[in-house]
Amino acid sequence: MPINSKYSDEKIEKILAEIAAVLKKHEANADLSLMIAGNIVTNILNSNVPKSQRKLIADKFSQALLSSIDD
Repeated sequence: MPINSKYSDEKIEKILAEIAAVLKKHEANADLSLMIAGNIVTNILNSNVPKSQRKLIADKFSQALLSSIDD
């Protein structure tokens, strides 16, 4: 069953394009880009998610990431 998002594909694609442009501007390779993405996720969890739910949300996030990559 597809997951419906409350955010439009257009909004998501626009933000992704802007982030990709910043990474390209700084010539960030895959390792650096992944490190930055991980730091962003950690910062969002620590700043915006109640401490009691951080591990649960991080686990769900990691499961979603694993299910979205090609084998």
